[in-house]
Amino acid sequence: MPASKKIRAAPGRNASVGLASTIRGCLFDLDGVLTDTARLHAAAWKDTFDPFLLNHARRTGVPFVPFDAITDYDRYVDGKPREDGIRSFLASRRIVLPDSDPDDSAGIETVEGLSRQKNQLLLPRLKLGSRSYPGSEAYLRALATTGLPCAVVSSSTNCLTVLTATGLEHFFSVRVDGITAHQEHLAGKPAPDTFLFAARHLDLDPTECVIYEDALAGVAAGRAGRFGQIIGVDRVGQAAALRAAGATTVVSDLAQLLTPQNAGPQARRVALPAQ
Repeated sequence: MPASKKIRAAPGRNASVGLASTIRGCLFDLDGVLTDTARLHAAAWKDTFDPFLLNHARRTGVPFVPFDAITDYDRYVDGKPREDGIRSFLASRRIVLPDSDPDDSAGIETVEGLSRQKNQLLLPRLKLGSRSYPGSEAYLRALATTGLPCAVVSSSTNCLTVLTATGLEHFFSVRVDGITAHQEHLAGKPAPDTFLFAARHLDLDPTECVIYEDALAGVAAGRAGRFGQIIGVDRVGQAAALRAAGATTVVSDLAQLLTPQNAGPQARRVALPAQ
């Protein structure tokens, strides 16, 4: 029987975790929503782009402007597949590189070479520095008591590594990540394809699903897919931009969505007034 038939409307249950009564399933982005790993991605991007930009400046005579790990990350690469993020950022600098071959070695000045370089720089950081947000863990525990099925939807090919390192994998019955997107030929965010794929695997209509996203591209994907609720998670002071992109609710921590009876001591410590 489809999951949407198994989970009936329960206004009180859904309200206890900040959801509309029509919601039957939950689709979570990973980095920046559940785990404090966006900072690791941003640092790896900076260590990838800055040497490339410096070499480009020396060859062409254009001024060297380093990659900004906050502004450039949020605007051009956050939430997108690696290759799309590279093209988007380089386009902002009026640089075009050939895609070349997926087997290009790290550091080769192609899209694939930079992609491989970034991943090589990221993996050690993920293994040593991945951690979940306490408020997100508290929210997932409260959500588990509602019976609502959950999926994690990430552009990263390292999604399982992070879930395993943080101990969050057991909360999700469906995982859609960069590997899935490649295998299933799914367009990356801001296209809604990966979220729609996850909803189908929960046997739910998009209107029955809530999306939790910190990236503007991910929120835009939720709006494009006509999902029932889009919760923007603002970790970097871009609440207005998240709303403009399509977020129906914006919080700075998922614990803000919990009613007092569902918020344990840890969640209450991190909860902030709703924006």
